[in-house]
Amino acid sequence: MKPTKSSSLFTRFAKLIARKTGQPVAFMMAVSVIIIWLITGPIFKFGDTWQLVINTGTTIVTFLMVFLIQNTQNRDSLALQVKLDELIRVMEGAHNALLDLEELDEKELDKIRIDYEKLAKQAREDLGKNTGDTGVPQI
Repeated sequence: MKPTKSSSLFTRFAKLIARKTGQPVAFMMAVSVIIIWLITGPIFKFGDTWQLVINTGTTIVTFLMVFLIQNTQNRDSLALQVKLDELIRVMEGAHNALLDLEELDEKELDKIRIDYEKLAKQAREDLGKNTGDTGVPQI
C-alpha cells in the first residue's frame, strides 16, 4: 500500500493554511494588525466603527480557522488511528478486537477501560512483589 497525496482542493488548502498560520511570522502579522489597530484608535477617536473593525475581522478569521483546524485535526487523528491499528495488528499477543475502539459507544468503551484498569492495578501489585508485569492476560 503506497500513500498518495490528497487530490482534494480543500484538503490541500487546509494543509497549506495550517502550516502557514502555525509559523512565527503569522503570529507576528497578527500582533502587527493589533498594534496598527491600537495606534489608529486616537485617529478614529476610539469610536464604534474603530472597535467594529477589529471585532468583525477577528470574528471572521476565527470562524474560518475553526473549520480549517478541525479538518486538519480530523485528518491527523484518522492517520494516527490507522497507525495505531497497524501496530496492534502486527503485535504478537495484541488483541485485534481493539482495532476499532473509536467506533464503540461510551458504555462499551467504559467496560473495556475498567478491564484495563484492573490489569494495571494487578500489574502494579505484581511489580510490588517483584513478579513482573509483562504478561498478556486475556481481557
